Amino acid sequence: MTHAVSRLRDERLARSTKPFVARGSRAPRCPDCRVIFSYCLCAWRPSVEANSAMCLLMYDTEPLKPTNTGWLIADVIKDTYAFGWSRLEVDPELLALLDDPQWQPYIVFPGEFVAKERVVTQVRRDDGKRPLFILLDATWTEARKMFRKSPYLERFPVLSLEPEQISRYRLRRSRRDDHFCTAEVAAFCLELADDSQASSVLDAYLDVFSAHYLGAKFQNPIDPDDTAHTQLKAFL
Repeated sequence: MTHAVSRLRDERLARSTKPFVARGSRAPRCPDCRVIFSYCLCAWRPSVEANSAMCLLMYDTEPLKPTNTGWLIADVIKDTYAFGWSRLEVDPELLALLDDPQWQPYIVFPGEFVAKERVVTQVRRDDGKRPLFILLDATWTEARKMFRKSPYLERFPVLSLEPEQISRYRLRRSRRDDHFCTAEVAAFCLELADDSQASSVLDAYLDVFSAHYLGAKFQNPIDPDDTAHTQLKAFL
C-alpha cells in the first residue's frame, strides 16, 4: 500500500518514541486494510474514477488509528493527499498543492462557526477548475482547533454540508448524530461535485469496512452478498 495516508502513517511511526498500540490490537492486522487477517477486506477495495480530489489534514495520531476512515478515502479516490497538521509548521508541499491553479480548494467545515461571507453550500462547476476538498481529519474538538489555528486556509471558501441523513459510522461514535466520520463527509462532497458514482462507492466501501472491522471485533460472520458488498463487486 503506497497511497498518501499510508505514507503519512509510516512517517508518523518513524517519529514515534514508543510503539503506538491501538485498543483491541492484540491480534495481528493486515497492514493494508488494518483489519485482522481472517477478516481482511483488501479483496473488496474498489476502483472508481473521480474528478474531485481530497486533501486530508490529519491530527497527530489519526493516521495510526485502525478505525481512521481517511485511509478508505485514499483507497478509493486516486487524487488524495494527506498531511500531518501542526500549529507551528506548515508542510511546503501542502502550500504548493493549495496554490496549484488546477484546483479550487474548499475547506469543509460547519457554516455556523464561520463568517457568513465565506460560507458556500454548492460546488462551482463553471470555472474549469477541479474541486479540492480540504478535510480536517480529527475529533470535533481537534478539528475546531485546527480550523482556528490554520491561517493559510482563511482565503478559501468554506463548504458547509447540510445532509439530511444520520451518521451510519459505528466504530467511533460522536455524541451528536450530525457529526460525520471523514469518509462520510468525503462522500457528501463527491455528491455535490457530481462525482455521484464515486460517492456511492465510497459509502459502500465504508459499510464494508465497518462490517469487517466489527465482525472481527465480535467474531461475527461476513455476508459477501449483502447490499454493500454487492455494490462493490462491479468496481473490484
